[in-house]
Amino acid sequence: MMTQHSNSLISVRAFLQHYSEMMAAIVCAVLVFIGWVCLQIGWLGLAFLALPIAYVIGGYGIAKDGLTTLVDDKQFDVDLLMIVAALGTATLGIWKQNYFLIIDGGILILIFALSSALESIAMEQTESNITNLMQLTSDTAWVITDQQEQQIPINQLKIGDIILVKPGEIIPTDGVIISGNSSINQAAITGESISVDKTIGDQVFAGTLNENGVLQLKVHQSPESSLIHRVIQLVKQAKTEASPSQQFMEKFERNYTKFIIVTGIGLAILPPVFLGWNWETAIYRALVFLVVASPSALLASIMPTLLSGIANGARYGILFKNGAQLEKIGRINAIAFDKTGTLTTGKLNIVDIIPVAGILDTELLGVALAVESLSEHPIGQAISQFALEKNIPRIAAVNVATQIGEGIIGEVNHNQIFVGKLEWIHQHNIYVSPELVEISDHLETDGKTVVWVTQNHQTLGLIAVTDTVRLEAKTLIKNLKKFGIEQVVMLTGDHQRTADSVAKQLNIDLVYANLLPEDKLTIIRQLKNRYQGVAMVGDGINDAPALGLADVGIAMGGAGNDVALETADVVLMTEQLGKIFKAIKLGHRANRVIKQNIAFSLSFMVLLLISNFFGLINMPTAIIGHEGSMLLVTLSGLRLLKS
Repeated sequence: MMTQHSNSLISVRAFLQHYSEMMAAIVCAVLVFIGWVCLQIGWLGLAFLALPIAYVIGGYGIAKDGLTTLVDDKQFDVDLLMIVAALGTATLGIWKQNYFLIIDGGILILIFALSSALESIAMEQTESNITNLMQLTSDTAWVITDQQEQQIPINQLKIGDIILVKPGEIIPTDGVIISGNSSINQAAITGESISVDKTIGDQVFAGTLNENGVLQLKVHQSPESSLIHRVIQLVKQAKTEASPSQQFMEKFERNYTKFIIVTGIGLAILPPVFLGWNWETAIYRALVFLVVASPSALLASIMPTLLSGIANGARYGILFKNGAQLEKIGRINAIAFDKTGTLTTGKLNIVDIIPVAGILDTELLGVALAVESLSEHPIGQAISQFALEKNIPRIAAVNVATQIGEGIIGEVNHNQIFVGKLEWIHQHNIYVSPELVEISDHLETDGKTVVWVTQNHQTLGLIAVTDTVRLEAKTLIKNLKKFGIEQVVMLTGDHQRTADSVAKQLNIDLVYANLLPEDKLTIIRQLKNRYQGVAMVGDGINDAPALGLADVGIAMGGAGNDVALETADVVLMTEQLGKIFKAIKLGHRANRVIKQNIAFSLSFMVLLLISNFFGLINMPTAIIGHEGSMLLVTLSGLRLLKS
């Protein structure tokens, strides 16, 4: 009960904080309306009470931001420009006793405050789907010590603690199952609506729901390092880091605002001095100019759109680290895929064991198992699993070392063991028979990966493994080509024949095989020289350098994968390839909406400037026109919240 009450209080505070700007805009609107009614019926006293309060409530946040920028950065921004225009209009109204001008200034503040509130809503949406999960997460966990259950705060958990999670409970922190099995609903983290079966040895994540079964979990990392906390940090990073378009607009705003202020002062002074205008008309036109020339609509064209797109992606388990990556992924025209674990399932199975004459299958497997059991490579795991199923004993190996992209080496009973590629075996001057090479070629033509096993420079035989192409991979490649992606590339450290077999199944035209991690970097660099935007899709571990070099690095299956979260620009929380296409479409849509918003706001600004030059608009029209356009582009950006 205490936890639920605490969460309720947090929810109320979050609600009040989130909608404070909107509430201020609403109160400002009510007070401006009251002031207008009072002026209509002649109640000046009440009008002069309501309108200043409206100015303060609606304009406080705007004025604070503008003055902070002026004091800290010595820069004028659009917030300060709007406050100057509103206060100038009110001052002119008091000076000429045209009190309805005070209403005009109040409407200016109201619309600007309303637009700011809408942008804040877009910003809040980027983390709402995740922070809501945090409110559901319990503040405590049941820890098992000396066969006793004890409830302690989450922040007191230590690595190695054993915690108990009962059916229907939210898993309080990341952990590994050491007892029990259950279906886990991971929808809040991965966007998957279908529950995932978990058993002993599987990892589970904080904030996911244990639907059935009693679980005992071992805490393997601090609660602060849990997946949900890392994801929230990514979302906060996305909110604070500006995209290239936004950076350009902010730089443009600083210089442009200075120009507008200087020009406005000139329009207020020069016409009365040199053209004989009366001061009231000149000052009024100058204030109208400040409003219609403000770049507020231009600024609102970008950020709400990007934030809405980021929020939309997060809802489906697609995490953009910042708005720049959402923009870039919508502009890519080439995409490179790692093969194993990305286009394929990465779950290798042994399909052929071919020893040389005089060597038994079990002997060949036993030698390979000795070194591969110490490897984390998928081939090593496949050999270890197969040997375990065949009850083959593991021989102790020493001096085991992995040669990335080549194979693994070690010593068994003072015998030197090599397990790896044929080319690597050749480099060590180990003889292989032409007959065995021919068999290997046939296996690779069939799309299988072949590893050779040698002992003391004598070939013992070869082991062939195969991987399964993901069912949705072919559909993804087809959709990408239809969408206009010019080049789809596959990168792999596998043999050319194996790679070609997979590429043929998926209709991929360009394949690079036999690659080391540094070779993938070279390929990505070449692609970037030929294409405007290049994306790289990988598992975030072996492909980390290529992910970092690409214009957009996309990591598959980021749940629990530290390297993926840290290296890639876009993290897919599940291994559903279709989400890559959704991310690209979302980026393309965001860019289209930004262009529409910029074109609309610029066109409307020019129209209002021309109208003001010829005296065709007054202050209310200028406010409704320009600040209304800011509201429209903000609302236009919020369209990306929808699927």
